Amino acid sequence: MPVKFHGVITPMITPFKEDFSIDVEVLKWLVRYQVEGGVHGLFPNSTTGEFVHLSRDESVLLVKIVLEEAHGMVKVIPGISSNSTAHSLELGKIFKDLGVDGVIVTPPFFFKPTYEGLKSHFSMIAEKLEIPVIVYNIPLTTGINIPIQMYLELASEYSNIVGAKITFDSFTYLRNLIIDLKSVRSDFSIFTGMDEMFLPTLMMGGDGGIMALANATPKLHREIYDGWMEGDFSKAYNAWKTLLRIVKVYDYSSSFPSAVKILMKLMGSPVKPYVRPPLTMEKGEVEDKIRKLIMDLHLTRFIALE
Repeated sequence: MPVKFHGVITPMITPFKEDFSIDVEVLKWLVRYQVEGGVHGLFPNSTTGEFVHLSRDESVLLVKIVLEEAHGMVKVIPGISSNSTAHSLELGKIFKDLGVDGVIVTPPFFFKPTYEGLKSHFSMIAEKLEIPVIVYNIPLTTGINIPIQMYLELASEYSNIVGAKITFDSFTYLRNLIIDLKSVRSDFSIFTGMDEMFLPTLMMGGDGGIMALANATPKLHREIYDGWMEGDFSKAYNAWKTLLRIVKVYDYSSSFPSAVKILMKLMGSPVKPYVRPPLTMEKGEVEDKIRKLIMDLHLTRFIALE
């Protein structure tokens, strides 16, 4: 079966109102903005979307709205990450019944499992859900760096484990993963989770990126992907150089979600800067730095306000 995912997939922010409730109208706008921006897929209930701060009902609401607004025009691949394999499965079954195209799952992030325990976590999800699964490696937040050998074993044993998202600042790890996994499963999709690694990932034989800044600049991310796929390296490289400068927002900000939200607010979108505690909103000096970046790069040309 396996479905091959590729291109630009956006780990969606979760828009909040001042009272920290989900801003449904802005969420609907965001889906339309992403579709119009040309992304290939949407990842609600993501790290960037503060999934750890959402109730199960809120996670389900997000996915329902994204599916309804996307109208089948892009893949919808929500997150089901949890400290409990059973809880991941429960959420995954709900999403499967809603009609998602697959799911994305990290390692558990409280108790550190053994190699066997971690592999069992992913294996049980693949076996019981029977839909495409992307295994997400993000050591910064989980405290676990998934061994390449585990990816090789999972890809060999489960046809519905179809991809990897790698949010790990190691060129060597990504290179070895692409070379080794593609030799076992040429249809296995490998994505970077880091905006600055997007073009290098494509150049090494990867399949795309699942990157937070695509919330703000989907057209720019698509320009990089299209340039590479069309053989227009100059187009891809010039767009990537712009993206490298936008990545500075992470250096200015206290968290990924707050960085993306303040960027989108200052670009003129309806997204508000609210993040749920214990995350905090950015201070005025951070806004000033990001505002200057937007002006220097003329970033408002990437956003449609209809």
